[in-house]
Amino acid sequence: MAPTGRGDMPPRSEPTVRQRRLGIELRKLREAACLSTQEAGTLLGVNRTRIPNIESGRFGISPDRVRALASHYGCVDGELIDALAAIAKERNSQWWESYRTLLPPSFLDVAELEHHAAAMRMLVMMHIPGLLQTAEHTRALFESSLVSLPPDEVERRAVHRMRRQEILTLRKDPPRFTAIIHEAALHIQFGGPRVMRNQLDHVLHMSERDNITIRVIPFEVGGFAGPGQPILYADGPVPQLDTVQLDSFHGSTFIDSHSDLADYRALLDRMEELSLPPSKTRDFIHSIAQRI
Repeated sequence: MAPTGRGDMPPRSEPTVRQRRLGIELRKLREAACLSTQEAGTLLGVNRTRIPNIESGRFGISPDRVRALASHYGCVDGELIDALAAIAKERNSQWWESYRTLLPPSFLDVAELEHHAAAMRMLVMMHIPGLLQTAEHTRALFESSLVSLPPDEVERRAVHRMRRQEILTLRKDPPRFTAIIHEAALHIQFGGPRVMRNQLDHVLHMSERDNITIRVIPFEVGGFAGPGQPILYADGPVPQLDTVQLDSFHGSTFIDSHSDLADYRALLDRMEELSLPPSKTRDFIHSIAQRI
């Protein structure tokens, strides 16, 4: 039997959501092949505890070993295998890693998710999407947090959010971003009238970018089914790696179940149907900004 450490990475104390997702997808492939973790370990030539640790994201795995496992599992989806091998090849050297001990882990996981997304759709009811916020609006949001934050923490979170926005404005090949915003979010004046006017002007400015589509759901639509918390649907390089991220008071929840993803796609489709088209949305936002 080969040494257990060959080709693998040191243990991780806190794997990211993306690292855990690689393990989850490898587990799905193993279970589809009806193999136990011990059988998979034997095929790969590693200790029987290695496979559970890889599938939990606690241990990294090399791209070559990802391909070897996929072969043992009988996976013939070349695009999925390539995508999983690419995740395995990644190293923690992106900008958000500098915040590792400074911000809650979910802040970093969201930045990582957005960075790797091929496209994104977001539904918000009460807040302007973070990727479209001005720095002043962001600071006002964090200052209104139920748990009082010291000024340096507010500034740290605001700067982190501004860095996240660079994927839409500074990248050569920015992802397509569609924001579906309920009218309520356009009236809540975090930071006061001036800050909100500037915020709406910024949303209008961002809507002129080729990769950004903004649609508003007006009050007149009435009620509709669906949760009230923000929903981000991030397209992966292949559909099997799509992810939904939900915001709540306790942090972020990440969803990867195929049936749940289908439900959220249907919900977002329905919300788009209820929303104004982009051109009418711009006129609608402009009229609100003029009245503030």
